[in-house]
Amino acid sequence: MTYGGVGGRRGVPDDEIGPGPLSRAAAVVWWVLAVSVLVVLTGGLPLVLVALLAWDASNAPLIALAFVPLAPALAAAVFAWRRFLADRDLGPGRHFWRGYRLNALDVLRWWVPTLAVLAVVGFSLGNLGAAGVPGGYGIVLLVVGAAVLLWAANALVLSATLSLRTRDVARLASYYLAARPLVTLGTLSLLVLSAGIVLLTSDWVLVALLGLLALLLTRNADPVLRDATARFTRPES
Repeated sequence: MTYGGVGGRRGVPDDEIGPGPLSRAAAVVWWVLAVSVLVVLTGGLPLVLVALLAWDASNAPLIALAFVPLAPALAAAVFAWRRFLADRDLGPGRHFWRGYRLNALDVLRWWVPTLAVLAVVGFSLGNLGAAGVPGGYGIVLLVVGAAVLLWAANALVLSATLSLRTRDVARLASYYLAARPLVTLGTLSLLVLSAGIVLLTSDWVLVALLGLLALLLTRNADPVLRDATARFTRPES
């Protein structure tokens, strides 16, 4: 880290944010743009397959496969945003890639089974008419799908923040759904907002906004993360 020199001011590190409001606002814009681009590059590009496929129940496995890279990318974004909220600097890429290296495999251990469950739910919803089941069964499936997504959001922020075994992530993600109802309600609001963006604009607008949505998810999950950190990390000696 250098001081002064080209691109820096005397006494201010080149990768730190200046004290003025304009500097802070520019840093937020830079972080949103950088993290959003990185999320699209690492997790959003495979979603091109979704745009090429018809929304047919038979394509549910392929659609689920296209979403596999998304959770590791979002976990890296949450990791980077946690760093930004704690100690702001101008290096979003450094924090994003560190989060990606640390968390990608851990996230995939629970994300792939989660996508399998969601694919089954989607396939079942698409075949309700052919199966001849009561209409209420579709409502049950929608509730199950929403619950799985809410659970996955908790699992995502926990995996991005703490080093936990997969079974511990699963248990804690379930526990905090009821233990922190306001966080769960906030996450549900983000899911509704995401669905609204897709319905009113397009799915590509949602993909472009994933970095910003990761910030909102991180802020919303702060009570969960603070409680989990206090319980499951040891203070430095």
